[in-house]
Amino acid sequence: MRISVFGCGYLGAVHAACMAKLGHEVVGIDVVEHQVASLSRGEAPFYEPGLPELLREALDTGRLTFTSSAAAAADAEVHFVCVGTPQKKGENGADLTYVHAAIADLAPHLKPGDVVVGKSTVPVGTAELLLETIRATQPEATLIWNPEFLREGHAVKDTLHPDRFVYGTTPDEAGASAAARLDEVYAQALGEGTPKIETDLATAQLVKVAANSFLATKISFINAMAELCEKTGADVTSLADAIGLDDRIGRKFLNAGLGFGGGCLPKDIRAFMARAGELGADQALTFLREVDAINMRRRVRMVDLAREVCGGSIVGRQIAVLGAAFKPESDDVRDSPALSVSAQMQLQGAQVRVTDPRAIENARKKWPDLTFVETVEEAVADAEVVLLLTEWREYLDLEPQVIAKLVEVPRIVDGRNCLQPEQWRAAGWTYRALGRQ
Repeated sequence: MRISVFGCGYLGAVHAACMAKLGHEVVGIDVVEHQVASLSRGEAPFYEPGLPELLREALDTGRLTFTSSAAAAADAEVHFVCVGTPQKKGENGADLTYVHAAIADLAPHLKPGDVVVGKSTVPVGTAELLLETIRATQPEATLIWNPEFLREGHAVKDTLHPDRFVYGTTPDEAGASAAARLDEVYAQALGEGTPKIETDLATAQLVKVAANSFLATKISFINAMAELCEKTGADVTSLADAIGLDDRIGRKFLNAGLGFGGGCLPKDIRAFMARAGELGADQALTFLREVDAINMRRRVRMVDLAREVCGGSIVGRQIAVLGAAFKPESDDVRDSPALSVSAQMQLQGAQVRVTDPRAIENARKKWPDLTFVETVEEAVADAEVVLLLTEWREYLDLEPQVIAKLVEVPRIVDGRNCLQPEQWRAAGWTYRALGRQ
């Protein structure tokens, strides 16, 4: 298949490289020239395990190219729209500027029979408007909605071997033809038995935001339990283990701690609430306001816990922060809980040093007033308390006896409930964590 991919950010770059890996002829199109140049050299402009190797392999075959010219889509048959839908400034709703711009750029180059595949996360109702734009220019082209379900740090695997496909189509011959064409694109994964659900456009647009809202709710639920555990002397990790054994609930996403961040969950649940309000169904999603509020309270509580550990004040205290990315195996610092906590502590008078294996450069751009260091040893030197805020494997593998020799006072606050308390306490550390005594 000849494929174009509009938008070569996180989603688009991964998707383009993976489609070329599957044997398709792919052109990635993006308006950001330096991003196009970087990708054309086989250099990923963000950290994602396995992507640089995949990019170079695909470029070497000649099946993958990148350009800033929308006209390059004229030779393609299937066109993926993978642009971002960030939160509007000062509002909860999604900014659809890039989606509409991508369709406007693509439309003049569409041919009869071409299929446009929407992958961006959009408010329900957006696809129908985009389809009108497409058919106003090329009546014999059509649109199918195929939401993405990538996890940062696992995006290559999630694209090549997804856990499901969702097709949102129009109820006509064009919709059936588009689905058949997309089956050809995904033939390998479908041949492996990947489940596929075909539905209408509205449902397909709801799937991603509904899934993210459910995950966010599950995370905030266990963090609400952590608040109660701290008041009652209970242990939230044991609580999660116990209720997670119920197969109706499950243990995944029941890890109490600092909460979620990143470029998806926070903005998606807010955009979902905003769209529900526009549709007159805001009462259906009022619970998401509390989900969001619980998540933000975790950041404040982490600062409070650091203050408690330091005897009631963090003013002038030397604090080491391990982690800047919003999650491990990523350099993404969008809405990072770790950086939010670091900035709050610095504003309250603490001396904060932050380190991260991958995200320092991005973090420095977003929070230039914070102090960043390259290594754990630099961060913890003479520290009066250490905060683990992103659960990178190298932090989980730290030897408490070794780190104890570098700090001023051996006190650690585990913001992700990912360490072994007994191991750290046996090495002489004061260990604290959210939702645990």
